Amino acid sequence: AVGISFTQFVNNNSTRNHYVLGVSLFLGISVSEYFVLNTNGNGDGPVRTGGGWFNNIFNTIFSSAPTMAMIVGTILDNTLDARHTRNERGIPWWVPFQHRKGDIRNEEFYSYPLRIHQLIPTRFL
Repeated sequence: AVGISFTQFVNNNSTRNHYVLGVSLFLGISVSEYFVLNTNGNGDGPVRTGGGWFNNIFNTIFSSAPTMAMIVGTILDNTLDARHTRNERGIPWWVPFQHRKGDIRNEEFYSYPLRIHQLIPTRFL
């Protein structure tokens, strides 16, 4: 839900963004369902190599729908034609928040709570 809420900063009328979101959700659900359905009673999934730990890692990653959607979405968003897409991707909205002094809201957001700097010596903060 948190990842989807960030779409408020992108151009929601862009076909490119619809494609990235739709394909990543579809493949995330489809690939993970394939891995879940093709796991046998012993817990062996579709990835079967000589290394048991390797099999476990990749079967776990590919059987998680949110992880697969994130991987596919990241790859598509960064590899599709990116000409004139800075505004479509919402990048200008994030620029002020990349540096602590870039926006006045950063100081409030990143500051320590409840006068903690008075309770803990500065060398530990």
